[in-house]
Amino acid sequence: MDKTQQVIALTQLRKSVEKLGSSTEYGDPTLVRFLIARSMDPEKAAKMFAQWLKWRAAFVPNGSIPDSEVQDELRPRKVFLQGLSRDGYPVLLVKSNKHFPSKDQLQFKKFVVHLLDKAIASSFKGREIGNEKLIAILDLQQIAYKNIDARGLITGFQLLQAYYPERLAKCFILSMPWFFVSVWRMVSRFLEKATLEKVVIVTSEEERDFFVKEIGEEVLPEEYGGRAMLVAPEDVTVPPVEG
Repeated sequence: MDKTQQVIALTQLRKSVEKLGSSTEYGDPTLVRFLIARSMDPEKAAKMFAQWLKWRAAFVPNGSIPDSEVQDELRPRKVFLQGLSRDGYPVLLVKSNKHFPSKDQLQFKKFVVHLLDKAIASSFKGREIGNEKLIAILDLQQIAYKNIDARGLITGFQLLQAYYPERLAKCFILSMPWFFVSVWRMVSRFLEKATLEKVVIVTSEEERDFFVKEIGEEVLPEEYGGRAMLVAPEDVTVPPVEG
């Protein structure tokens, strides 16, 4: 789509959102994400955008979810926020062998939103542009059957797809054991084609080299071929946002 067509689509999107009774006080980069997620269809993008506004107001009424609301999920130190990749994307690393299916699904959803919001905000340079993306790393090394959480994976991807369109740059899956293949096959049925295309299951040496290059040795922990230490999200200070 050329620039002129994009401008026309954005204008139609804004009009459609206003007809739905929602605000369009967001920059073009934010709205373009919704257009891309809905194949540049202004009507469908407007519905998705309006649903996002409604969900955001209900689920994150204060603008962010504090650590205090997701302590049970933070305690095992299973997720790390490693800084910015070579291309400037925040890197979110999940150590699956420290995860156990949550008994509190509401808190788990809040935890996912807390992580996504913090990761995205960590890339802001003074203010949000609206087109920021992140890289996720799902490390399955040393997982056991008790760590398998298909429901949790599906929940995470569904939140991404519904409320964080075009925020995922890449998702690298490391050390997938044979018994997880059928789990992934089931989970992948819930993923949109655009999301699946961003998933890289690292198995070969060539894919491993690509993974290290994409992330960058400066932010990748030593155990993955980098030079960094693991950084817990609680230890990351998000820079203040202008306006």
